[in-house]
Amino acid sequence: MEYALNIESFQGPLDLLLHLIKESKMDIFDLRIEEITNQYLDYINKMEEMNLNVASSYLVMSAELLEIKSKMLLPNHQNEEEEPLDPREDLVNRLIEYQKYKDLTQEFKNLEFERQMIYTKIPENIKDYVSENQVINGGEVTLDDLISAFEKFLERQKLKQPLSTKVTSKEITVEYRRRSIKKILSKKQRVNFMELFDVINREYVVVTFLAVLEMAKAKELILKQENNFDDIICEVAHE
Repeated sequence: MEYALNIESFQGPLDLLLHLIKESKMDIFDLRIEEITNQYLDYINKMEEMNLNVASSYLVMSAELLEIKSKMLLPNHQNEEEEPLDPREDLVNRLIEYQKYKDLTQEFKNLEFERQMIYTKIPENIKDYVSENQVINGGEVTLDDLISAFEKFLERQKLKQPLSTKVTSKEITVEYRRRSIKKILSKKQRVNFMELFDVINREYVVVTFLAVLEMAKAKELILKQENNFDDIICEVAHE
């Protein structure tokens, strides 16, 4: 059998043995020890003839194979009642164990290759893509302040059980709530943002919040907050 492999292609004598076993299509549990020993020694001799450096571990394996081969040739003097010891057993176990690690290593390499096909991006602050915290309609309140107040309102409602709800068959639109809020402001001139949510159900709350945003954008009301975390006040926007 001709070999065109370099000794450095293998990770050790067990790796070389596994290669020879595979090439010879042997059953690893039933090694033809004489054949595999001859192939192994032939390979090592070729390396030496090519003046390649052969690691001592390969030479140790050569001696071990020769020892197993000689034991296989010697007659068995054990008691017939005892199960005969197979000189190949230790080597076979080591080869099987090595094959497991080898397979696992290949699996990790495959996973590493798959990971290289995935490209990730470092997380960025979403605020980099948002305009500077803009004040709504010239007041002191930013959109973040308004959303924060709205979230606090929703949290408070969760603690109040059962919630007071009002069921109506009429659909509530943003325009309808704008007109309602205008009437409230025409009477009171200023009102607490939270007071506008006089009915607590999902549709009414969402529509009211959107109506306040649209009114602020259209300069129909001004949102003010005297200090951080204070209540937000809605005032009539004067021409």
